[in-house]
Amino acid sequence: MDNLGFLNILTNSFKKFLTTGSRSNEKLKILHGAIATDLQQRIGIEYGVHSLGYGDGREETIGGRYIEKKADITISYRNSNIAGIAVKFVMQNYSQNSNNYFENMLGETANIRSKRIPYFQIFIISDKMPYYDNKGNLRKWETFTLHNARKYFILSKDDINVNAHTPNKTLLFVVHLPDLQDCIRNKAEYVNAYLQMNDMKINLSNCDYGVFDSSVVLNDYDKFMDKISHYILSI
Repeated sequence: MDNLGFLNILTNSFKKFLTTGSRSNEKLKILHGAIATDLQQRIGIEYGVHSLGYGDGREETIGGRYIEKKADITISYRNSNIAGIAVKFVMQNYSQNSNNYFENMLGETANIRSKRIPYFQIFIISDKMPYYDNKGNLRKWETFTLHNARKYFILSKDDINVNAHTPNKTLLFVVHLPDLQDCIRNKAEYVNAYLQMNDMKINLSNCDYGVFDSSVVLNDYDKFMDKISHYILSI
């Protein structure tokens, strides 16, 4: 699967999110299942790949140094779980959770990598997204800026052999949703606007986030998957 195929998967996942809501895991079955399918094709049937939406449709548990962790996608070999991938697709209310997303990512990575198990991260975010209050009213539009990307730029310079909190490889994938022409006042109007849109497609963002070093891959799904596939096959 290349970038175009991945963007099509994200479009389908977003559409499912619009119809089922943020608490449903149906959108995850589409996204995680597609990544798991692609990974299986790259590494071969000698390895097991486990996730929602693929195979038996279950997440597997990886034993960390401190606590066990259910990974979004788990790779196994000869009945042992040997690597994991975390996937996050942020669609709304980013600013209130921005630091939490990043800190949680570092913490869960450190827990698993300290057990000498490779761990990879996929972080997908729109360059423009709604921010709702607790009643579902649209308070503002948020943007994923160069400032927001800076922590991932710093992460890209980390030496994974020194820093256990740094994922073995991270994909930062910034997308752009079609612009809405109507004045949107709440979550219901936002959802309806996209559901009524003909041929709605998600594209890559045109924003310039700079040049990242080797620990982070920016907006290149195929390159990221190629690198982690080779890494897994070398374990």
